[in-house]
Amino acid sequence: MLTMTSVHAGQALSRADVRRQAQALGALGKALFFDPSLSASGKMACSSCHDPNHAFGPTDDRAVQLGGGDLHQPGLRAVPSLEYLQAVPPFTEHFFESEDEADESVDNGPTGGLTWDGRVDRGWEQARIPLLSDFEMANKSEAEVARHVLAAGYGKAITDIAGVKSVSDPVILFRTAVKALEVFQQDYRTFYPYSSKYDAVLAGKAALTPQEARGLDLFNAPEKGNCASCHISQRGNDGTPPQFTDYGLIAIGVPRNRDIPANKDPAFYDLGLCGPLRTDFIGHEDYCGLFRTPTLRNVALRKTFFHNGDIHSLRDAVRFYVERETHPERWYTRKPDGSVDKYDDLPEAAKANINTEPPFDRKTGDEPALSPTEIDAIVAFLGTLTDGYEPSE
Repeated sequence: MLTMTSVHAGQALSRADVRRQAQALGALGKALFFDPSLSASGKMACSSCHDPNHAFGPTDDRAVQLGGGDLHQPGLRAVPSLEYLQAVPPFTEHFFESEDEADESVDNGPTGGLTWDGRVDRGWEQARIPLLSDFEMANKSEAEVARHVLAAGYGKAITDIAGVKSVSDPVILFRTAVKALEVFQQDYRTFYPYSSKYDAVLAGKAALTPQEARGLDLFNAPEKGNCASCHISQRGNDGTPPQFTDYGLIAIGVPRNRDIPANKDPAFYDLGLCGPLRTDFIGHEDYCGLFRTPTLRNVALRKTFFHNGDIHSLRDAVRFYVERETHPERWYTRKPDGSVDKYDDLPEAAKANINTEPPFDRKTGDEPALSPTEIDAIVAFLGTLTDGYEPSE
């Protein structure tokens, strides 16, 4: 639903006006999303990193993408998908979820918010980030974005939405542009169609193969994959399709990715919720290393995994979960004394925040919770979460 009453200052709109404005904003947002002229380089659009053929994620396997005015400035994190963000709740430090709404006995901790560290809650706030980021579209100010919008020929569209005075007001121009990007990303047919094979299975229009069904069982089983503890596979209490995330922020100790240029400095750490991109919790040690759990919908289309893109195949991502504790030498570097440097992408103090729930509850030398065949089954099931499935007649 379009929550903005009007981009005209103080003017109330009828339902029909709101509907027309939403349509106009969505059309403008779609055009802006694919237009590279909004960037300082003139060569980078939102779609450059968020390709519709890859679930609005990147097309390549780079850990981080390159942007900036010269298109040579590396980012700090892997680019996430923009799909299935419509149900992400606002960030909160204390999230309570229970079938009994009066029961607030379980605090799930930091939850929600958009981006890897949950630092914004609204789509227009998220759209603002790359437009002004030094290593993305690299505009120096909102006014510069407004100039690009006008130079690209969107003046009439802005005027139709925000009034004749808008084209002379950089604040209104920028606000309308980011609102348009937000509205475009609210188009369910494009960004959350729920058209995967698993959705067809839930609707009784398809059936999982034996391997896929086995993978779902392993995905859900607490003593095996335990994936569903964070990536919820069941419908919501209100019947809504499963989102395959609980929106929580969690530290899982992904190996340090030395392909990220910032990581060449041994003193640099991307600590997620406690910085450096999010600044309101810097110094909050309990939050260091926490990143938001993404949805697994369309995960099979990705070429990099986790916030730092260190892992490059879906099978290896699943394997990391079950081997992190049983065979850490397969994932982490070694210290000068030859011992394994577990959780090597975190400073020592932050290692206390690492999640140790199953399948992370085992010790070095134990059998992993999943065998290679079982890993393959889970990967097969995850393939059923890709949108665009067409049931056979």
